[in-house]
Amino acid sequence: MPALTLACGALTSPLKRKVQAEARLPATRLAERGVRISPARLVAYAEICGFRQTDPLPLPYPRIVGFPLALRLMADRRFPLPLLGLVHTRIEITRHRATHAKESHELILYAEELTPHRRGTEVTVVTEARLDGELVRESRSGYLARHGTTYDGPDAPREATPVPALPPVAEWRLPAGLGRRYGAVSGDRNPIHLHPLTAKLFGFPRAIAHGMWTFARCLAEADPDQVTYVRAEFKAPVPLPTTVTYTADGSAFQLRSGDRVHLTGETSADPS
Repeated sequence: MPALTLACGALTSPLKRKVQAEARLPATRLAERGVRISPARLVAYAEICGFRQTDPLPLPYPRIVGFPLALRLMADRRFPLPLLGLVHTRIEITRHRATHAKESHELILYAEELTPHRRGTEVTVVTEARLDGELVRESRSGYLARHGTTYDGPDAPREATPVPALPPVAEWRLPAGLGRRYGAVSGDRNPIHLHPLTAKLFGFPRAIAHGMWTFARCLAEADPDQVTYVRAEFKAPVPLPTTVTYTADGSAFQLRSGDRVHLTGETSADPS
């Protein structure tokens, strides 16, 4: 299903190049009930992201399971942004209680808002996971459609503010095929992650790592069992292959390569 949906999104993407933040989002709420977790897929996800255990479910995993719904939403011809080339810019996840692989989930997904961005237009996509009607986990992700714009609002500073470096904790060598491996596990086969040739079609000189992989890998390095809330911003693409450094201090964490910051985030044991 994801491959077919992505193909449909590819066909409609050229029709959505001139989107503006004033465009209307569809009121669509996609839902899937009785969602079962594949043990083999969960183990493969934990392995590639560095999670040491799979029960309770890693914090980002229900969103990964809901990715086919996200594709359906963004591939729909009524969705105003082109699916191909969308860049993940931010994520926020709240876990209201631990969930387990043997439980049957209900997933609900919808788009919440469009906002102007200095590089184009950004959409917020919400994923909710419920058990017997109870909201147990929710995430909010920002996706950017890059296009020419004259926007010069608060998220478009004239000069980037330097991000103070945190103490280094670990160094990771990311192989050229990481995007293809993670795409096979997650179902996210956006061309910008797969190969230099397909990435160049969207303005990237090389394939870039999935934002959700960098996010999950950083979270796995922390103490994920104690985290109930996490937010992160993707500051710069991670080209493949490369070497990156995970840095952290208390609840704050970063992913860096030298002075370049790829990701910043913060965890909490209390979402309030």
